[in-house]
Amino acid sequence: MFGLDILESLFVIWTFLFQMILIVHFALRKWRFSIAMRYGPIVYALGIPAAVLSILLLLGGKAWYLWIGGFIYLGWAIFGYTAEYVKKIEWRSPPLWPIFAPYIFLYLATIMFYWWPLGLISQPLWYAYMVLFIISTTLNATSHKRARVESHST
Repeated sequence: MFGLDILESLFVIWTFLFQMILIVHFALRKWRFSIAMRYGPIVYALGIPAAVLSILLLLGGKAWYLWIGGFIYLGWAIFGYTAEYVKKIEWRSPPLWPIFAPYIFLYLATIMFYWWPLGLISQPLWYAYMVLFIISTTLNATSHKRARVESHST
């Protein structure tokens, strides 16, 4: 794929898989909130294989910008899972800033450290990821109003 070795190819595959999983999750949040919440921990659990891939990239001598994203993802996953599923903190609306700020920072850092390196690998991949990012962000932003309405009615 694009003249990449196996580790770089795994990175590319993982970045797109991650973004597609987010799209499915945010679509479920928008249209089937209870299903999204039931299976939401899977999105966080995928921080484990992300970190494993990062370890492989690191040990394989790849540049830091290829392996840092998986470690950030794991940090975001642990933080998000703890806040949402362990402590059951309502932090989105209204924003509880001590949770909201680091959650959003870690989430966006994960996205960016998957997206930006694609530009060094292939500009078309960078643009394809941009399209997926726009779709997932739109679904994410529009799913929160629905989630609030549905959670208040139950």
